[in-house]
Amino acid sequence: MKKILSLVAITLLLSSCGLSDDNDVPVYGKDSGLPLNCRAFVQFAIDEYRAGKYTADATISTLERNCGANGWSWKNKR
Repeated sequence: MKKILSLVAITLLLSSCGLSDDNDVPVYGKDSGLPLNCRAFVQFAIDEYRAGKYTADATISTLERNCGANGWSWKNKR
């Protein structure tokens, strides 16, 4: 019985890890309208690139700065 309860507890803990994804929907600032999470920022960067406002190099650099491994848009960096 203890093994079953332990297995259930571990399964629930592991399955709940994905429930709090900070990037599951795009989030924009209420006043500024600027992207606040990576999902919104990636779409913003793509739209700006396609509109011809930025080069591919500038767009990739911006994505890396904001959503890369050390980017400011990650929840633990804000």
